[in-house]
This record gives sequence, C-alpha cells and structure tokens, in this order.
Amino acid sequence: MRAHIITYGCQMNEYDSHLVASELVSLGWELVDSVEEADFVLVNTCAVRGKPVEKVRSLLGQLRKEKERRGLLIGMMGCLAQLDEGQQMAKKFGVDVLLGPGALTSLPEALKANERFWDLTFREDVLDYIPPPPKGALSAHVTIIRGCNHHCTYCIVPTTRGPEVSRHPDLILKEIELLKQAGVVEVTLLGQNVNSYGKDQPGFPSFAELLRMVGGMGIPRVRFLTSHPVNFTDDIIQAIAETPAICRYIHLPVQSGSDRVLRRMAREYRRAHYLERIRKIREALPDAVLSTDIIVGFPGETEEDFQETLSLYDEVGYDQAYMFIYSPRPGTPAYKHFQDLPREVKVERLMRLIEKQKEWSYRRNLEWVGKTGEVLVRGEAKEEGFVQGHDRGNHPVLIPAAQAPVPGLYQVEIKQATPHLLFGEVVGAREPAPIPLPVA
Repeated sequence: MRAHIITYGCQMNEYDSHLVASELVSLGWELVDSVEEADFVLVNTCAVRGKPVEKVRSLLGQLRKEKERRGLLIGMMGCLAQLDEGQQMAKKFGVDVLLGPGALTSLPEALKANERFWDLTFREDVLDYIPPPPKGALSAHVTIIRGCNHHCTYCIVPTTRGPEVSRHPDLILKEIELLKQAGVVEVTLLGQNVNSYGKDQPGFPSFAELLRMVGGMGIPRVRFLTSHPVNFTDDIIQAIAETPAICRYIHLPVQSGSDRVLRRMAREYRRAHYLERIRKIREALPDAVLSTDIIVGFPGETEEDFQETLSLYDEVGYDQAYMFIYSPRPGTPAYKHFQDLPREVKVERLMRLIEKQKEWSYRRNLEWVGKTGEVLVRGEAKEEGFVQGHDRGNHPVLIPAAQAPVPGLYQVEIKQATPHLLFGEVVGAREPAPIPLPVA
C-alpha cells in the first residue's frame, strides 16, 4: 500500500506530517511523491487564514474524482479538520479518515477500520511519540508544547489545538539526541506559544532552562518558534545571551502598532510593553536579528492606527517581517462581532507596509556585507548556478554551487545584499566541516 501526504500551513504542521509519515512507514506503507501513485492521500490542513482553506477545498474536490475513478482512500488532518467548516467539507467530498491535531496517533486504528473513521479528541499520547529522524536531513523541528492559552480575537488556534500542554523534557531531549546522532546540525523548537513551555506542568523546567539544556547537547544551531511578547521574559533573553548554540534570531509577532487595535485583538500587551521587550533584547543581544508578524486591516483599523504600525516598524527596524491581510475566520470573536474592512483598503495598506519592509530589510542586509558567518547550505537554489542556505540570523544566502558541492555548514563571506537575499562566497575549506562549539 502506498501513501502520499500533502501539507499546508506552519512548521507545526510540517512536524505533524513527519510524525504521521513515520507511523505509516512503521505500519508497512510506502511513501510516494504524487497523488497518482498513492492508494491513500492524507491532507494536513491549516485554518489560520482563508486562502489555505480554499486550497484544501479545491484539492478535496480533485481527490473525490480520483476516489470515484479508482477507489482512492482520502484522509484529512490538521486544524481545519477540528472545525465545523472542515467537517462539513469532509462530508461533502467523501473524506474517509478525519483526524484532529490532537488525534494523530489514532491513524493505525483508522487504517484498520473498514468504514469512515473520525477522531477529534485531544489524546495525551500525541506528546509521547518520538518520530525517527528525517532521513538525510541537516535541520529538523521538535515540538515542545501544543495548544495555546491566549485568546486573540482573530485566531482559531485555541479551538483547533486546545489549551497549552508541555511535553516532558526527557522526551524532548531524547528526540534531540537521536537527531544529533543522525547528523542533524540545526534544531528548531516548536510551539504555538513556545516560550510558555513548562508553565502548565509543576516541576518542568522553564523555557529559559530548557534552552540552556538543549543548547548544551552539542547541536551547533538551536532555534525556536513562535514567541508571544507577554511570555518573552528576561530570563529567556539571558539564556540566549549565555548559550552560544542558540541562534540570535528572534521572531516576536507584534500584529499591530496601535494600542486600540491591540486591545480589539485581545493581545494582552500594549505598544510600550512590546518596545520595552525589544529594548531589553537589543541591550543584551546587540547582534540579534528581529522578525515579526503584522496583520493589516484588522476590523476597525483606521488610517491613524495603521500609521502607528508604520511608526513602530521604523522604531524597531525589523530585519524581516511576515505581513498578512486580515482574514475573517468563522468561529473567532472578530468574525462574530467585528465588521471587516473593504478589501481595497486592506490591500492598499499592505502595499505600503511591504515597501516599508523592503526599505528596512535592505538596510539591515547591507550591514552584513563584508562579514563572515556560518551558513547551512541545503541544496540547489532557484537561481541557476547557486545553492541556497541560511545563516544563524535566518537570512537566505546564495552561494556559487561550485563552492558548496554538498549540503552542510560553511563559513561564508557576504559579498552582496538585496532586500530579500544575501550573496556570499565560501572562505577557507571548500568542504563543510564541523563547527566547534565554545566550551562551557
């Protein structure tokens, strides 16, 4: 039997897809690269914005035709599966297996069933499962906490993934040790609110303590996603500053620069608090690379509110930003109680913010020209004659392919910058070599 997995959404979904793929292999399934080759297609869905939902709807329509033609088994998992919207979609398109984000370990039972199998429970054993290391991978994700206790008015995640539940530190460290033994040189710790780790479990280490533990395991590069400004405490900043393996790339979503909009979003902090966190980060980590998420056109956002977002962008001077037009999601308070803005207003504001982002990204990227740093080369770039990797600050870096013939860690001098890319040349050895860690 052959299976194919299609993944939409965030790194958490990528990790969950890997978890499920390893389960399928252990059950004797062969993983294949296309729908046409597969007997079972499993779609891992995202429900954060409307666009990925529409992609899933279109895909399920295509899969239903395959099912009618040759008896294809269709599965659906992820955040959309947990919602009424997704379940109605599953009924319409004849989905056979439906698993919520907390029920992934029900897959073996689902495949043994001779009838439609749906499981939307939150099973504790999801946190216990340690998937095998991705074959041949140099970087990998490790989930350390699931769910979210914040209730932002635009966000469906607390409904789809439930409350925060931290994973036992022994399981986290065991999984990372297996990744290290398999040759992984970069690990990203994942959670909807990663820096809340340990708060729900008495006796567990704090997130700052976990960072120090993981940073001392011999993995050259450790990252984490995603943080909430309220939970980004001083001890986390200190742990990053004192642990060389922790990459000084900090993604701290602000969503808006306007206190009035932040209040309507129920973001639990205000502009002054956020900027104080940025000040503390800059003070302790002057070389930190900062990125953020911003929602443009939240219901009720005025031009004055948007100007406050632009001014905050200038005050922080982000290296990178992920910017989104507000997308109303059924089941959220904002969808129920707030009136959406006209799309043309949202698009026009997004275009202005993108120009601001390009200006700052180019300015920040120029600061790296002439500097030498560590780049993890992953493979061929879209640009002919180049390979692509990323440095410790998560900047995409292009290198002449002849200088980095195999994936790995290279020391690279940055020669040129654009708003979105750095171009560099390998210095020293042409072959990737282990990067020595500072002795604690």
